[in-house]
Amino acid sequence: MRSFDEIYDIAAARKGGTEALEALLSVPKPAAELAAIPDDRWLAAMTRSVFQAGFNWKVVENMWPGFEAAFDGFDVGRCAMLSDEDFGRLVSDKRIIRHGAKIKSVQQNAVFVQALAAQSGSAGKAISDWPSTDFIGLMELLKKRGSRLGGATGPYCLRAMGKDGFILSQSVTGRLITEGIIDRQPASKKALAGVQSAFNIWMQQSGRSLTEISRVLAMSL
Repeated sequence: MRSFDEIYDIAAARKGGTEALEALLSVPKPAAELAAIPDDRWLAAMTRSVFQAGFNWKVVENMWPGFEAAFDGFDVGRCAMLSDEDFGRLVSDKRIIRHGAKIKSVQQNAVFVQALAAQSGSAGKAISDWPSTDFIGLMELLKKRGSRLGGATGPYCLRAMGKDGFILSQSVTGRLITEGIIDRQPASKKALAGVQSAFNIWMQQSGRSLTEISRVLAMSL
């Protein structure tokens, strides 16, 4: 596979030079800042990502104040204890998108956030402490223990919150295929491990974060 510098040069040429490319990059939040994010904001971010998946993001954005009100500001304890009566009310609440399974995921992810907090002191601490060199492990955690956080939903949630990571978008996947790392959208543990290994090498070569590398790969095609 190409070195990171070679891929960077390809992306810079496509975007009109290094200054133009750098302006399009973002960096993750420092660990301390990430760890300080309250648990209710993690639950809110998970909910936003779940409802955005397969839906118009602008609609979710416009309705978001209604989500905050309907779910009591995403108070984790309250959301974890939602009753059948609460679900009956929420599936008829016009302030939110009335998708039963996604509404149910709010309760399930509240329980998940509680578990992370019990383990590490807070969900933010658990996520901030997770090493970038095992981002696929964090993806697996969200997929297995969270609700509807598999695929790209979990990584998009983490990116929105500032956690260092990559998103296996069509463009990023295309670059990984071009470099011979995978031959299709990675799904197996072996393929994902190969992706992580490649990103780890590029981190060592460049001193950059997964977030920056992911964005460079995306803009190189």
